[in-house]
Amino acid sequence: MYNDHNHFKFSPSTWIIPTFLLIVVWSIFYFDHLFNWHLNQHGIFPRTLFGLQGVVFSPFLHGDLNHISNNSLPLFILTTALIYFYREVSLKVLFYGIVLSGLITWLIGRPSFHIGASGLIYVLVSFIFFKGLMTKYYRLMALSMAVVVLYGGMIWYVFPDVDQKISWEGHLAGFITGFVFAVRFKTPDYVKDIQYEWEKPGFNPLDDAFMKRFDENGNFVNPPKLEEIMVDYEEIVATPIQYFYTFKNNREEDK
Repeated sequence: MYNDHNHFKFSPSTWIIPTFLLIVVWSIFYFDHLFNWHLNQHGIFPRTLFGLQGVVFSPFLHGDLNHISNNSLPLFILTTALIYFYREVSLKVLFYGIVLSGLITWLIGRPSFHIGASGLIYVLVSFIFFKGLMTKYYRLMALSMAVVVLYGGMIWYVFPDVDQKISWEGHLAGFITGFVFAVRFKTPDYVKDIQYEWEKPGFNPLDDAFMKRFDENGNFVNPPKLEEIMVDYEEIVATPIQYFYTFKNNREEDK
């Protein structure tokens, strides 16, 4: 089992991977507009063989400065949260999330080019939200609630006709993918808060050995007998330690 001390640890990968993603995305955007490469045509074009290449390329392609700016901050924050709280499955969620959400978009999308990292962002939002609720662990559930507060309004953009300029199909594909991963990918069992015997609902003080040493007024009236103390002492006495000495002559031998 895991606890906060040996599981939730900050490491360089927590910020290096999100930063690297943003560098790649912005670099592609910069050179695309600098040299007029028109890379948007390599996005997802549904139900065409040529459009399948967009499954891999589309998260790194953006139409304009407003598009890439809106995606950059959520992508960085959510990827950082994913790696910090779900380190064991983070790379699987990122890689397979791009592939599966892209394939779903390719299947259900309108006949136009679908580009942008918003599909991956919806994967992250959905996975972090649902997985936190499934673990029933207070820190991860708090993270789920934080995602709702920050990005809960995104749910409207998985429906058609809300905004014809966006790929609601890509958003819906990412949302579905994140939920599937939350169910599919296993995370460690986290240590629950310590619950002592007297805190449990079925605790009966009359059956507790320690409570039997007190009377109804709370006075200590039944101290343990010497025999009981000796038995307990014999059980905890450590095994005698044996020491072994090895003599080592550090003086150099006469040549």
